[in-house]
Amino acid sequence: MAGTALSAVLLLAACTDAGTSVAPSESAATSAAESMAASEPAESMAESMAPEAATVLVASSDLGEILTDADGNTIYYFANDSEGTSTCAGDCLANWPPVPAEGTPTAGDGVDAELGTAEATDGTTMLTVNGFPAYYFAGDSAAGDTNGQGVGDVWWVFGADGEPIEE
Repeated sequence: MAGTALSAVLLLAACTDAGTSVAPSESAATSAAESMAASEPAESMAESMAPEAATVLVASSDLGEILTDADGNTIYYFANDSEGTSTCAGDCLANWPPVPAEGTPTAGDGVDAELGTAEATDGTTMLTVNGFPAYYFAGDSAAGDTNGQGVGDVWWVFGADGEPIEE
């Protein structure tokens, strides 16, 4: 358990708000790991570090009402997938990362789609919309971007009803 706590401390300590890397001294990391191990069981540490359930919202766009995550990032449908099964792997995942989802996804006002989860090809749990895997597009740089719309005639934004908008 102390090894797990030490790993968590080193991982957390390696990042700062400024994005710079900071390596803690071994004695500081060991001391912090020992105090964490003594005060908090490994299971509760893992739970506190686990991703939250996905929240899906509706946003207005040039394409109409579309689905986004809680930060306004557009959510996409991949026409090569089948219900409950992601086929995006390798380089595809680098450009189209799955929308992560743990637990039961939450639908915001106006979301008329059925939300759920499925396993991505990389083994993570991803959001599904009306049973179909949901993705982000690496080419979107800001909330509300829809740069992935129509890419390869297989990538489409989800409408508020969970159906792909193919325009």
